[in-house]
Amino acid sequence: MREIKVTLKNGEVRYFTGGVTGADIAKSIGMGLYKAACLCAVNGQTRDLRTPVTEDCDFAVLTFQDAEGAKAFRHTASHILAQAVKRLYPEAKLAIGPAIENGFYYDFDVEKPFTQEDLALIEAEMKKIVKEDLPLERFELSPEEALAYVRQQGEAYKAELIEEHAGKGEPISFFRQGEFTDLCAGPHLPSAGRVKAFALTSVTGAYWRGDATKKMLQRIYGTAFPKKEELAAYLAAVEEAKKRDHNKLGRELEYFTTVDVIGQGLPILLPKGTKVIQLLQRFVEDEEEKRGYLLTKTPLLAKRELYKISGHWDHYRDGMFVLGDPAKYEEPAEEIFALRPMTCPFQFQAYLARLRSYRDLPLRYSETSTLFRNEASGEMHGLIRVRQFTISEGHLACRPDQLKEEFAHCLELAKYMLGAIGLLEDVSFRFSLWDANDRAKYIGDPAEWETVQNTMRGILDELEIDYAEELGEAAFYGPKLDIQIKNVHGKEDTLITIQIDFQLAERFGMVYIDAEGQKKTPYVIHRTSIGCYERTLALLIEKYAGAMPLWLAPEQLRVLPITERHHEAALALEKQLKAAGLRASTDLRSEKIGYKIREAQMEKLPYMLLLGDQEAENGTVSVRRRGEGDIGSQAVAEFIQMAQEQAREKVIF
Repeated sequence: MREIKVTLKNGEVRYFTGGVTGADIAKSIGMGLYKAACLCAVNGQTRDLRTPVTEDCDFAVLTFQDAEGAKAFRHTASHILAQAVKRLYPEAKLAIGPAIENGFYYDFDVEKPFTQEDLALIEAEMKKIVKEDLPLERFELSPEEALAYVRQQGEAYKAELIEEHAGKGEPISFFRQGEFTDLCAGPHLPSAGRVKAFALTSVTGAYWRGDATKKMLQRIYGTAFPKKEELAAYLAAVEEAKKRDHNKLGRELEYFTTVDVIGQGLPILLPKGTKVIQLLQRFVEDEEEKRGYLLTKTPLLAKRELYKISGHWDHYRDGMFVLGDPAKYEEPAEEIFALRPMTCPFQFQAYLARLRSYRDLPLRYSETSTLFRNEASGEMHGLIRVRQFTISEGHLACRPDQLKEEFAHCLELAKYMLGAIGLLEDVSFRFSLWDANDRAKYIGDPAEWETVQNTMRGILDELEIDYAEELGEAAFYGPKLDIQIKNVHGKEDTLITIQIDFQLAERFGMVYIDAEGQKKTPYVIHRTSIGCYERTLALLIEKYAGAMPLWLAPEQLRVLPITERHHEAALALEKQLKAAGLRASTDLRSEKIGYKIREAQMEKLPYMLLLGDQEAENGTVSVRRRGEGDIGSQAVAEFIQMAQEQAREKVIF
């Protein structure tokens, strides 16, 4: 048999005879690596370990530490889950069961919803399957054979999936483990016994194909790891995340609430939450003014005709709240209004108020904008995703020769803001591109798209931004840099965007007169500096577990008089602190001092100032700092100076 040349990841070359598999090659490298192996990569393509290697190739073993390896590991766990459910509930119908970030899920159609007690039984059955160490064997059927097979099994959801691909004429793949067979493209681990540590974490309802018009299924979530210690660490982190979840903690600390009669995705910001957002808005507006931005204030709604010019009417109407009779949306004689989902078409009118010269550019507009987006009900989550929100929006009109510098300034401003609130270390950067295969989503000429995207890529590379490219995530009018962040549960959202727009200025007739007296169309940069204030508040609550940095704390300190005879001195001290610009209160309740301290700690206040006989006589306070406890006695003037400096410098503790 012909020898096969295999080049390993470290550059070592080995030779094998024909018929060798990925598993055989992994064993030859070392049994420890083989036992840890999930998949292999042959010339960069992921393969099942039992796939024959028949040609010279570059070869690498993929373990759980590799993204594709972890995905296969958890996808195998989802098959074990489905097999356990079918053993315990034979009437259950299978839908889909993918691996997801940090885990997996499987959707089932069952007569009665699963309970927590059911999950315990299913998990026990999964452990039995793992002990059986059933091999996962791949086989293929023709589309006709595959459809007949799943229909015979009574699996209507699998039949629907096969029907969608039947027209391609390609064989349909399945994986069998013991008595259980599932429609699946794979790849998988060689056997179920490799899934050593797993847990089922929750069960919830989920519509088939995510379509609210289709049947509600039962979705069981789980996670899996190679080692029990890794599973335990992950579950502990999940519990900690639950404690930090802004949707829970933000309500407990009275930052916000929601009311059914007002509606989903329409939170009520309570005084604490409102104060934090007010502080952020003032900070942003003042900083933007220093950087040459001109503040505008534009309407919350506009006629349909404005959105038709911008393209939002055709490309974003499903995400808008449109007022009036839907049957008359396209009747020219009807005056149809819509709440604004973005500010750009409105701020463009400020630019259009008079003719602009090249000397006027760059022209930077900013606005604290309240926006409205008709998010799907299933997407709502606390303050992270809402239907009404406020954003630090801005639009810059600039000449081509100014584009790079202005883009860099926008990015520097965003990073400065994120650094000030302590979130810069938590973000990642995504370069969002258009998808040429989905032209209906976008406006403009393909050649222009490629030119602008290449220009933006060059800017990002020159600025040495470590970014990942994401196809299909561009705005319909241009590419964008998305600054991404994850909440405590690992769900990623966009916090800040910087977009290069090469189309809307022309659609709105925005021009400037260049040095030769010719009319030219400016580039427009759409940007936010701190993003959505509600989302930022949610992330701050989670980041600091409710313990806001001093400069953002709704209440920075509380005066705690030891006894009633110290009330007068305490109130005088509170007045002095407020005069110094500090947010202070006094606890005058007839409670023991220990109780007052514990309550202030529960409210996560940065400072407590205890005032007794000695302090009142000496003009001092006994200072307790969050996270440190008693830090000693200080003169009032000395404490005020320290607190003012910490707030001014935006110290985080």
